[in-house]
Amino acid sequence: MYLTLNNLILAMKPIATDDYVGFTFFVGCMAMMAASVFFFFSMNSFDKKWRTSILVSGLITFIAAVHYWYMRDYYASFGESPTFFRYVDWVLTVPLMCVEFYLILKAAGAKKSLLWKMILASVVMLVTGYFGEAVYTTGSGPSVWGTLSALAYFYIVYEIWVGGAKKLAEQAGGAVLEAHKILCWFVLVGWAIYPLGYLAGTDGWYGGAGEVFGIQLSIDVAYNIADAINKIGFGLVIYSLAVKASDK
Repeated sequence: MYLTLNNLILAMKPIATDDYVGFTFFVGCMAMMAASVFFFFSMNSFDKKWRTSILVSGLITFIAAVHYWYMRDYYASFGESPTFFRYVDWVLTVPLMCVEFYLILKAAGAKKSLLWKMILASVVMLVTGYFGEAVYTTGSGPSVWGTLSALAYFYIVYEIWVGGAKKLAEQAGGAVLEAHKILCWFVLVGWAIYPLGYLAGTDGWYGGAGEVFGIQLSIDVAYNIADAINKIGFGLVIYSLAVKASDK
């Protein structure tokens, strides 16, 4: 095992000391991996009904850690934003984050229809976003696909803030309602960096959005920081809810 890990480390492309973009990929990978270890090792501390939620939290950060390893190496090798790998990561982890909403509301009577609606909306949001950012990148492509992606995003926001998910959380009350509110803020504020990054990273009607005061901002840095906060933060909210439920 030591030799395998050592070979992997030696195979990694070196990061220049002034490469802040590559540094955020590296830190993101380490942070996600550390969070995965924490969630996986804490599973047995909770009742069986909470272990699935903690397991999903660990899977989210573990999947992200693996992809960040590849994205860091891709960026170091080609000096380009790893758009494809990033969307592969999102299309796996974002639906799992939607699963977290269902799991904490399941005891309050959440049906599988809520789960599948949110998963479908998240997949539509990501697939259309990828088309606009990496496939149909000229003419009206970014604006059309970006609009479709935004509609799916706002559907998720509506569902958890005022729709069926919100009503179930209010029925459950207590720690479930508190955790639901925090997760809602993660989606509304934390996830907002992704459509903003899309605006800044595509052409067409978004031209120049990525440049502020004459300085070209790195979308990858914003994405990397947001990913770490959103995915690890999501898991910590679930962990906190599990702790409170177990104490009672």
